[in-house]
Amino acid sequence: MFTRKRIIIAAVVIIGIPGLALAWWLLSPLFISTTIDEEFPLAANAVVPADMTMEEAEQAMVQAASRFNTYEEQVPEEMAMPDDSTKMDASVVKVRSGSFQGADSFHKGSGTATIYRSADGKNLLRLEEFSVTNGPDLHVLLVPNPDPQGRGDVEGYISLGKLKGNLGNQNYFLPDGDDGSGYGSVVIYCMPFHVVFSVATLN
Repeated sequence: MFTRKRIIIAAVVIIGIPGLALAWWLLSPLFISTTIDEEFPLAANAVVPADMTMEEAEQAMVQAASRFNTYEEQVPEEMAMPDDSTKMDASVVKVRSGSFQGADSFHKGSGTATIYRSADGKNLLRLEEFSVTNGPDLHVLLVPNPDPQGRGDVEGYISLGKLKGNLGNQNYFLPDGDDGSGYGSVVIYCMPFHVVFSVATLN
């Protein structure tokens, strides 16, 4: 009888520990949040005025990129400078952006997703004031579909890597030579269960 009890206990331990570990991996993100607050990296090589902090300089560059993009849209085509010349004059250009929305009543998201291009051709996706329901193994995807709802809608995606945190300001560089023009949305996606958590349609 004693031996039988020991066998049962050993079996429970062998089965239970991996089960608990799996349960923790699946459920812990639901009540644990990770905040990431990264600086705007395209401002790293900028010359910062003596009376301005690096944070203020970064914000100024983001605002300048946004204003430049708006100006570019408003200038009549016949008056606009050639694209190559215009891009060379701007250190950072806002290419596309969108606002995050939750996928459903449980998977919620907010904040902005913006693709920037620097003068040296680097392309960056920046998430700002970002918040999403946490989950296991979330990834940041660029998806051709502008409004993906499920697994079948994210075909043709590229992954920019694992989501660094479910809150804050974050940077993800696009692959060399990819300016993001072929994608309709940024998607926060749970890879193990193929679930869309949040979508930002790019405009």
